[in-house]
Amino acid sequence: MKGWIAFWNIFIKDIRTYYLKPPNISWGLIFPLSWTGMFFIRSGVGLESIPDLLPGLTALSVLFGTTSMLAVTITFEKRNRTFERLLLAPISLELLMLAKTAGAILFGIANGLVPPILAGLAADLSGLNLPVFFLGLVMIAIVSAFLGLFVAVAVQEVFEAQTLSNFFRFPMLFLCGFFFPIERLPLILRPLSYLLPMTYGVDILRGAVSGGNKIAFPLSFLILGAYCLGLFLRSIGTIRQKWII
Repeated sequence: MKGWIAFWNIFIKDIRTYYLKPPNISWGLIFPLSWTGMFFIRSGVGLESIPDLLPGLTALSVLFGTTSMLAVTITFEKRNRTFERLLLAPISLELLMLAKTAGAILFGIANGLVPPILAGLAADLSGLNLPVFFLGLVMIAIVSAFLGLFVAVAVQEVFEAQTLSNFFRFPMLFLCGFFFPIERLPLILRPLSYLLPMTYGVDILRGAVSGGNKIAFPLSFLILGAYCLGLFLRSIGTIRQKWII
């Protein structure tokens, strides 16, 4: 019981300290809007293409919002030695890190809800499979949070975390089917696409919106779950190896 009380207090502290700040809330609104506007201006497409863009925009909002926040919170607390005090809490390391990532997951889900809400106001989304879409959104938020955790525990400074995050994030923009099908990639790059977790998240969302998924839903969820578990366990191992003396 003490562990779950500590979990709740850490979670609420992070929500109040980091995620409910006006700049972060505005980031969740401006980021998807700016990407949508940029794409419409660049390509000259109309509102009828919104269902095709929605999966990529949703996944993009979650990925960048979640990983950016964790790169700041975890690295900042480690640098200022406040994380060391958390290690003294009556809570296991695994539960502690779940508490630290829970706020980012919730923040990512909130970010990811912005594009479908806006799209619903501008286009016909009557064919949307809402339960599958929401489950896919949750899985993308979890895997993005654990990717951000993996990056944050591997570096010392915030700018290093942001740089390393971009090393993963920007290739995903082109390789994971955010805005154009993987089939349009050069043949040599397609295997790399299927090594990246966001490929499966975007495919789930695309199937929920238009039924155009290329990978069976159960397989995509299983692969995303495996990525979540692997990233989390690897991050815990890094913390035990480098942070705990």
